[in-house]
Amino acid sequence: MYVVESKGGAIVCMLLSLFFLGTWPALLTLLERRGRFPQHTYLDYTFTNLLAAVIIAFTFGEIGTGTLEKPNFLPQLSQNNWPSVVFAMIGGVVLSIGNLTTQYAWAFVGLSVTEVVSSSITVVIGTTLNYYLDDKINKAEILFPGVGCFLIAVCLGSAVHASNAADNKAKLDSYSNDSKDGIRANSITDSKQTITQRVGAIDVEKGISSTENAKFGTALFLIDLERRRAIKIFGKSTFIGLSLTFFAGVCFSLFSPAFNLATNDQWHTLKAGVPHLSVYTAFFYFSISCFVVAMILNLIFLYRPVLNAPKSSLKAYLNDWNGRGWALLAGLLCGFGNGLQFMGGQAAGYAAADAVQALPLVSTFWGVILFGEYRRSSRKTYTLLIGMLFMFVVAVGILMASSGHRK
Repeated sequence: MYVVESKGGAIVCMLLSLFFLGTWPALLTLLERRGRFPQHTYLDYTFTNLLAAVIIAFTFGEIGTGTLEKPNFLPQLSQNNWPSVVFAMIGGVVLSIGNLTTQYAWAFVGLSVTEVVSSSITVVIGTTLNYYLDDKINKAEILFPGVGCFLIAVCLGSAVHASNAADNKAKLDSYSNDSKDGIRANSITDSKQTITQRVGAIDVEKGISSTENAKFGTALFLIDLERRRAIKIFGKSTFIGLSLTFFAGVCFSLFSPAFNLATNDQWHTLKAGVPHLSVYTAFFYFSISCFVVAMILNLIFLYRPVLNAPKSSLKAYLNDWNGRGWALLAGLLCGFGNGLQFMGGQAAGYAAADAVQALPLVSTFWGVILFGEYRRSSRKTYTLLIGMLFMFVVAVGILMASSGHRK
């Protein structure tokens, strides 16, 4: 099997993982804002997420001839390594629950804030656990200041959302007052016909140029978005979105330490002579449990939706091809992103590999470009946003500088 052994190779894996893991949430957010049921999107995503693990296992995991100490993927499936398999599957369970939670959190607090806060919590808790599990191969004097920077980013992320929510409320209140004064004659439901000033936009799903009726960041844009999207958020408490985001962050903070235990057996649960699980075998079991949990929960949510999501059915899901290609692509990006993160972590330490939690930098880029997040917001919101992203860049740089080398 192919093994990443150098620090340079590990960093390349982390950078590719960073791009993949920062892009797939934008694709799912795009579909929710276009009105596709989140249950349908996540079911599609789940299939290709597992497919990515299978592809990695049968390619990287089967390259070359295995040895007794480092067997290839297929021989490990029949070995007595169930304690490690259980750890890998626990990691898959918490990741699946975290990913499912963030799909709803994106609707309430936006893509940028969700990714920053959840990723920062992941680093604060998960990186600390990985540091001790990896026998302190990372430089503590560098690592933990980076963790502190992530913690500051969490606080700034919450402040950004609160400020942006206040900005949006002011825009909607102003629009409502104008309507009452007779400045706008038509009702909100007819707002699409009231706009005479049109701006060009790119129809991402169809790949062709189109126009939108409302400019990004305006009250009419927010109203039209609420009308089209699958999860209705007007009138909902900010506390719901932030609670979902913090819960997702806790889930994400546990999957990497669990995977670390699966591949390195720090608690000595394997019998003497049984080799440790390879990254590829552990990732295969990890992805299977992720798949099973996601299928069970989303099939339940089809008929018993949560958080104002629309009710659906298995038949409706099978017939819904609108945006399916983007959902399938999101699953592949997430699957390959996770696999690359684990490949880099096995070489340079899983604490340093948590540098891929810089994914909000990529997600924020997509959030601003594709979805118009923070357009026409207040100076206070922009100041907090810049401070949050700056602190995040500093934290990631420090974290990568703490990389060690696993013997």
